[in-house]
Amino acid sequence: MDLPSSFSAYAATPTTAILPRKFWTLRCPDAAQQALAMDSVSLELDPPYHILVDTDFINFSNKAKLDLVQLMMDCLYAKCITYITDYVMAEIEKLGRKYRVALRIAKDPRFERLPCTHKGTYADDCFVQRVTQHKCYIVATVDRDLKRRIRKIPGVPIMYISNHRYNTEWMPGDYGAPGF
Repeated sequence: MDLPSSFSAYAATPTTAILPRKFWTLRCPDAAQQALAMDSVSLELDPPYHILVDTDFINFSNKAKLDLVQLMMDCLYAKCITYITDYVMAEIEKLGRKYRVALRIAKDPRFERLPCTHKGTYADDCFVQRVTQHKCYIVATVDRDLKRRIRKIPGVPIMYISNHRYNTEWMPGDYGAPGF
């Protein structure tokens, strides 16, 4: 996709690099091309959003007394279909009696179960493999290692908790709530 001639008048300077995305995509031709490339990577990501929920995300939401489904819809301004994999259920069950409320939340009928047919017992590997195959998911996690692994996969947004709210790291186009 060719950029308009008005973009060539601006150069990427250190002062424009710290401006919001909407501003620097209009001012910097290299940044605009990167943004267009990222938007074209994840064309499967449209409402209703499909969200893979991690064990720690459920636990932290429970500790902060946050309603998972409602706050996800508030964050993304659209309907959300939340998924829990078999490995996440196994992790919560292994945590024992202390996390029985998280287990009750995970067994809520609003969450859909995703069966796992691949090898391994680690939920993070399951998420990375599933997101690599199908880029239609948003990964909801607070785990730093999982976030680091997901960021290496282009076009996959990450939902996280900050200041008793849900935020997304990256959403294609203008979808989703702005980051605060």
